[in-house]
Formats: sequence, C-alpha cells, structure tokens
Amino acid sequence: MVAQPALSAAQAGLVLLLQRHAYLKDVMQRLPTQPASRIGELLPHRWQPLLA
Repeated sequence: MVAQPALSAAQAGLVLLLQRHAYLKDVMQRLPTQPASRIGELLPHRWQPLLA
C-alpha cells in the first residue's frame, strides 16, 4: 500500500502549511500592539494563539 503513506505525507504538509499561516496571521495582527518587553512571546517556539 504505497498510497497511504503518500496521502499521510500530503496531509501532514497541509497541516504544517495551515499552522504556519495561522502563526503568521496572528503575529502580524499582534505585532503593532505587543509591548517590546513581551516580543519574545511571538517567536515561533514560544507562540501561543490568543483564545477568542
């Protein structure tokens, strides 16, 4: 079954793309009002999405 791993890889790639888009969109919206002392919170390894 070769199709299953290929589909899984495609799905994983899509998830990563969507996560990257969500991250960039959120950071670009928050950046103008983020205090300089808390700018590190927007780094990819520390980022947490705001709860709506």
